[in-house]
Amino acid sequence: MSGAMYLLHENAVGYAIFKSTLGADTIGSRLAEVQSAALDLAKFGKQVELVGLTPFSGTQEALSEINDVSEGIMSDFLRATLESNLPKPGKKQTITLGVWEKNLAGSIKAAIPNLACETAETSTVVADLLRGLRQHGEKLISKLQPGDIDRSLLGLGHAYSRSKVKFSVNKQDNHIIQAIATLDQVDKDVNQFSMRCREQYSWHFPELSRIVANNDQYAKMVLKIGNKSRLSDDDVHDLAAVVDDDEAVAQAIVRAARTSMGRDLSEMDMDIVTNFATRTVSLAAYRKQLANYLSSRMNTVAPNLAALIGDIVGARLISKAGSLTNLSKCPASTVQILGAEKALFRALKTKGNTPKYGLIYHSSFIGKTGTKSKGRISRFLANKCSIASRIDNFSDTPTSKFGEALKRQVEERIEFYASGAVPSKNSAVMKAAMDDVLADIQTEDPTAHATEDVEMADGITGKATEQALRKEKKDKKSKHVEADAEADAVSEKKSKKDKKRKHGDDGEGKKKKKSKA
Repeated sequence: MSGAMYLLHENAVGYAIFKSTLGADTIGSRLAEVQSAALDLAKFGKQVELVGLTPFSGTQEALSEINDVSEGIMSDFLRATLESNLPKPGKKQTITLGVWEKNLAGSIKAAIPNLACETAETSTVVADLLRGLRQHGEKLISKLQPGDIDRSLLGLGHAYSRSKVKFSVNKQDNHIIQAIATLDQVDKDVNQFSMRCREQYSWHFPELSRIVANNDQYAKMVLKIGNKSRLSDDDVHDLAAVVDDDEAVAQAIVRAARTSMGRDLSEMDMDIVTNFATRTVSLAAYRKQLANYLSSRMNTVAPNLAALIGDIVGARLISKAGSLTNLSKCPASTVQILGAEKALFRALKTKGNTPKYGLIYHSSFIGKTGTKSKGRISRFLANKCSIASRIDNFSDTPTSKFGEALKRQVEERIEFYASGAVPSKNSAVMKAAMDDVLADIQTEDPTAHATEDVEMADGITGKATEQALRKEKKDKKSKHVEADAEADAVSEKKSKKDKKRKHGDDGEGKKKKKSKA
């Protein structure tokens, strides 16, 4: 039986079918020849010949086909190409097709059973032939002009990458990761800028630092006061507007300005101080804007996690895990110590106590729990965080109902550890949350009538089937008990017979001894 080897070459222009001139039955013994010819166009051109080229009609069709190839799907276009260019296998001839993608080869084999497929993983010769086609394919296809494949590759690469990173409103967890990292950096910068602003202005008005403790209000007060010698009782109302309408603080500032020990600043120095205070106020305002953005993004991407543990801690968990999907895949034990990896490995190395909590320590639940119950609450909270993240990741309609229900469960658990009040059952809480969600989207719960008797074939009901199964289990159990009892009775009878035989033997021995005597 003879065989023919064909090769499928996918490129940005279309599908090309090549035939190997070596033959499928002898190609395995000519591996060295194929490997040496793959780098030389003249030699490689003698080993393969073009059978046919089916070009794509446009960029959209090329993108659709390349997506199918990457996912291992055989499209109708590819099937038509193979059927039109490959001969039909017969009894005397087998057709083997070399394909680079393993999953695609499986799809082709399933669609065309009579066609044998070899991949780069199953055959080294096929891998070398396909590698040579990728290197010399543009020159082996006579219908193409120089540069056609390169230009098509550029456009197809952009379209393919664009389709992979297209915008998704509900799965923009990358922005959460960047926002929480930026927020941490801005917090450090605002604190550093505020301290620097206090140091600079304290040379002119040192008493103000003691009166106004808030950094944001202090920077705004520097801009409002400027030169302290200009303050008067008429400025009390304007100063009070900066400190949340607290006139007592404003009057204290005016009195302190009259008896201040600070020195006067030149106009140039005052400009530097006020400009720096302007930057500080602007950075603090940006920090608030970024915090609001993070809150809105968390309510969109992970509303249940945000409702349960808060925006900041929830964003830190997502950032530490890498994505919301990765966080949803983590077990509760991993979520519990997420962020405490150094302490965990140090404890494992020194064989000490492992940490009880990581990032979830910053949650308000851990703070208001007693010292003895912090470990138990951290485990319980990590469990609920794991549930919330999975709901957020896999639900189509974002809602915070489950997060609010989980939060109430954590609060009830804290109350249980403190006073012994019995918390609600998890099944009841989740069912109530599901009812609220279904009521919002006006959908009936498919499991609402699960307790009702469902009629099956031949008049058999679900309840009757359940009773029959229970009876069957009970009968099996009773049979096992009866068998065990019967076995015990048999063994007891046997032991009694053995004892009688033993006693009988002893009696006969005694009689024999007496007769001899």
